[in-house]
Amino acid sequence: MNVPTEAARAATAARRLTLGQAIVEGIREEMLRDPNVFLFGQDIGAFGGPLQSTAGLWDEFGPSRIFETPICESAMTGMAVGAAMMGLRPIVEIMFTDILPVAMTELIQQAATVRYMTAGKACAPMVIRTKGGDGPYRSHPQNYEALLAHSPGLIVVMPSTPADGKGMIKSAIRSNDPVVFIENIFLYHGQKDEVPEGDYVVPLGRASIARPGRDVTVVTYGRAVRTALSAAGRLAQEGIELEVLDLRTLVPFDTEAILASVRRTGRLLTVHEAWTRGGLGAEIVAEVTESEFASLKSAPRRIGAPAIPIPYAEPLRDTVIPTVNAIVREVRALMGVPADSDGKAAR
Repeated sequence: MNVPTEAARAATAARRLTLGQAIVEGIREEMLRDPNVFLFGQDIGAFGGPLQSTAGLWDEFGPSRIFETPICESAMTGMAVGAAMMGLRPIVEIMFTDILPVAMTELIQQAATVRYMTAGKACAPMVIRTKGGDGPYRSHPQNYEALLAHSPGLIVVMPSTPADGKGMIKSAIRSNDPVVFIENIFLYHGQKDEVPEGDYVVPLGRASIARPGRDVTVVTYGRAVRTALSAAGRLAQEGIELEVLDLRTLVPFDTEAILASVRRTGRLLTVHEAWTRGGLGAEIVAEVTESEFASLKSAPRRIGAPAIPIPYAEPLRDTVIPTVNAIVREVRALMGVPADSDGKAAR
């Protein structure tokens, strides 16, 4: 029997990273690999970026690769479009998703349409990094991913694990299309997980099964993946097995993975922190009902925020964003379990 040495155990422990640390590691590796990769943003130099999103990069790469900018997100994004069209690979740090609307002209009317406007002769290989979703900082909780999803030409990514954070930021930087990379605030300095060393790349556009199950497909992303997994653990005690599908890439989402899961379970629940009205959940439900209506055993359901600004603090916040209790309640309804029953589902 091979017993790991103390050094080996220490090395393994050192590879457990937070989501934020893993993303920074991925950016560092891409900057070392490709001299055309550089960063624009506010406070991303010696300060280390908002929430330490560029920690350590200034010391290694300095002002020739990391450019501190004034507070003008539209100018930052516009400069990145021009740089990308000239063959560079800029990464733009826009602190929080709340601020994205300031740069929408440059993002959705320029970066997203370059291929179309030039008949494929030019592209804009750039990444917009931003932070979204509810988090322990009780600020900047608004979610605009559906607005981005409605804009053809953009790729939209939101990883839920540190390993995916590293692998997907590397894929985003290498993409020849503009990518909006949303880093969930709640997860940023949260749970540490194993992150592969070296050139670990996760392809864009592919979902992953966070938990296999037979009864209900839960399609979700970002922090809501963790919430869904917690709900799955509770429901398993009642004999209900959830299949939790982590989208990872929101645009284009992995239609085949969703349809295959619904064929297995016959039931669909979508969960996201963004608003229910016009959200990605609605698009996923439409796709499933158009393509796999015959597989459905009950009408799909959605969980999301009501059409109000997301509250920043307790107790209102937890009445708006998805909770374990809300998922359990909706799954029981999908399974036909009466609200006043003991929760045991008959199949």
